[in-house]
This record gives sequence, structure tokens and C-alpha cells, in this order.
Amino acid sequence: MTELAPTYHCIIDVETTGKGINGNRITEFCAVRLKDGEIIDKFTSLVNPEQYIPPFITNLTGIDDAMVEDAPLFEEIAQRVLEITEGAIFVAHNVNFDFNVIKGEFKRLGVSFVRKKLCTVRLSRKLIPNLFSYSLGNLCASIGIPLNNRHRAEGDTDATVILFKRLLDLDEGKKVMNAFLNVRSKEATLPPHLPSRIIQELPETAGIYLFKDRAGKIIYVGKAINIKKRVLSHFYDKKNKEYLLGQETYQIDYEVTGNELCALLLESEYIEQYFPKFNRAQKMPVSTYAIVSYENRKGILQLAVAKSKYRASATDKVYTKAKATERLMELCDTYHLCARYCGLQATFGQCSHYRLKGCKGVCNDEEAVANYNERVHQALAAYYSENETYLIKERGRTEDETAFIYIDKGVYKGFGFVPETEQLSHFDEVASYLNLKKSTYHTDVILRSYLRRHKNPSIIPLPISA
Repeated sequence: MTELAPTYHCIIDVETTGKGINGNRITEFCAVRLKDGEIIDKFTSLVNPEQYIPPFITNLTGIDDAMVEDAPLFEEIAQRVLEITEGAIFVAHNVNFDFNVIKGEFKRLGVSFVRKKLCTVRLSRKLIPNLFSYSLGNLCASIGIPLNNRHRAEGDTDATVILFKRLLDLDEGKKVMNAFLNVRSKEATLPPHLPSRIIQELPETAGIYLFKDRAGKIIYVGKAINIKKRVLSHFYDKKNKEYLLGQETYQIDYEVTGNELCALLLESEYIEQYFPKFNRAQKMPVSTYAIVSYENRKGILQLAVAKSKYRASATDKVYTKAKATERLMELCDTYHLCARYCGLQATFGQCSHYRLKGCKGVCNDEEAVANYNERVHQALAAYYSENETYLIKERGRTEDETAFIYIDKGVYKGFGFVPETEQLSHFDEVASYLNLKKSTYHTDVILRSYLRRHKNPSIIPLPISA
């Protein structure tokens, strides 16, 4: 009868300077090596992190700069770390934190550190379900494991060893651990507090997703064409922000929109409403600009670009100054207006703009003011015709429905979903399906960008607005 090869595990805990992943340095290390569940080796040491230890870390761990001043550098214990973990499965409570910090230390030394991993947080969730909290302190209190010298590497490691032995006993046939060790398993990449079923239930379609903390507060809002794929990408990313986001995530909710445009609009709404801590703030421009008209002392209608406080109205078009000027130049060129009387040239004489050559001479008394003003009225009519009422038709959440985005006199009013059989030709036909939304600077930017990028968007003019 062939004797089974022994299984080695190395239970590890590190204390650090507390800087996420990148730039985080070890201040204390402890490892306990197990052979078939029995302790065969142990190593613990303070470590000089070669950087300042912040006060909040000292308050948490009791480790200060003086304690580690004469401690060995990580490079001096690196060989011992390699030896005690060699051929063993790396086990820790919230394993990705400890493993990535150690991996980072070895990377600084030009050494590749690769080990199979198991997380006792995720194993506990699977094998000891329905506990209120799976932090090491609360978990040990719940199941009667002594935890002495909390937030010190040796104390936390000793408690995790007892916990892991309990988990070994609960996992008959090692089915759970073997599943977690499977190279195709996503368990090792998931945040410690996020049940895998939540990921499994995410849809693979367009919409938004909401990361929530332990209290249910929204801490991040994202949009995606494929919600499940995008959510998983956060956990594969090794940036500090993504790591910290994962550490604080306990729940993920989502809303399916079926198309990217509705997802973008909904994402903007949620960010403005909840100010999630991991989202960049939606910045309003310092000033917005509009094209305005007025009559001068000669009775000539003049156009100009002017600052305007942003208002979600049907009569104000808002731009950056450059965009507003570009739009005014387009009107000036199309309707043969005078660059001087459009505020595009600072002169008191005849206009001589470098680009606009279509002026018929109103600035030099060669054209009647009435004729010129008529063309200005035509330009303004074209400008304000952009504020028409229409629907943008998009994909729905299912094959049996259509999404619509409602624009009333140039103002975004919201979106909704109607059965595929419903006609979209009058507001009354979609009014009961409309989810009213707030028009903001950012929704205007999203919609203008959408119309600019899509050469042939599905636009349905509405003859009568609400």
C-alpha cells in the first residue's frame, strides 16, 4: 500500500506600517509550519521596516520605531522565510494581504515569491456559516478560541493555527480546501468579506454595480457593459485603491440597464446622490458658457459667448469657453455672419477674420441691417432647434423591451423601459414608463458625448412634449 505524501501548511501573520499594499513594509513576522496538521516549526521576529511607523499603527500593535530600531531588516530574515514556507500552502486570515506584503518585500530583493494560498476568512465562511463577523477577534470569540496578544504577529498566528486545525477537522475529505486550491477557483482573488455566491449571481449584461461596506453604505459606484466581468476586474487589480476597496466590501448590489448610455446616466446620478468614498468626485467646471444675443445701438443683432451659471433649462446651451466659441464660429460661417458682431474679432472697423470670410459687409455699411438681422434670426433658430424634444432609443434589459431616454426641449428628463410592441411616437405612449431623473451638467456631458460618438443614433422626434 502506497503511503500518502504529507501535506504542509504554513500559517503566517505580519504586522506592517499600514500603507495598503504598495509601500507597505513589515514590522513583525510570524510563521508556524504544520505537517499533516501538526506543528513542526515556528519562526517569529520583529523587522526593521526602514521607514517611519505611524502613530495609529503603534496604537494598534504597540510596535514603535524604538522597538524595531535594532531589529533585522527583511533581507536578513528572507532566507528563513523562504525555508519555513518552502513546499507549504500559505495560510493566513485575509491571506491576500499577508501574502502580497511578503511578496512585495521579496520583489524589492529581486526574488520571486510564489506559493499556493488558503484564506481562513473564506474557509470559515464556508465551513462555519452564519456568524455575525469573521474578523479574527470576533471569530475566535464566537467559537471559543483563545486570542492573546491581539494585533501582534505571534498572538494572531497562534490563534489562526487553532482556527485552521478546527477547519481541517470540519472539512471532511478536504473537499472545500481542495476546491479553494484549484487554479481555476476565483476564491483566492475575492475580498475576504464577500461571499462567492454574490459574484456568482452577478449578471453578464450592461448596468451599474454598487459596492457596500459592512453597514450597507455605498462606497463605490461603477458602470459596465458586463457587470460580472467588470466587478471581478477590481479584485484582479493590485493597485492600492482597488485593494482597499476590496477590504471594505461586504455586499455588491446592481441594477441592469441593458445598454451603456442608461448605465452612464444612472452611475452619474448615484455618485452625485451618495458621494461614495472610492469614486472620484464629479467636478463641475469653474464656469460654463452660453451663446447669447443682444441688439446694439445701431440695431444690429450681436452674438457673443458669455459666462453663464449652469441651469438645466431648455434655453441655455452650456459649454466650455472653447466649445462655445467653436459653435459660434460654426453659426457665423454657415449663415455668413460678421465676425466683429459675433464677438470673434476685437475691432471697430471692417472685419478681417483669419477663418471667417463670409461677411456680407454689415460692418462696413455695405449690407442693410434688416437683411443681416434676418440671417442672425435664422442662426438663432438653428441654435435653439438643438433644444428639441425627442427620444433616444436603446437596447432594453431583455429582448422583449426597449429602453428610451427622454429629452424635453433639450433637457434630459429621465429614461425608462417599454415593451417591444409599444409605439414610440408620442410622449403619452411612454409617460407611464418614464423614471424621472435630474438633469445635471454631467448628464448633459454624457448625452452630448453619446450623440457625438454615434453617427446614426436612433432618434425619435416627439411632436408634443409633456
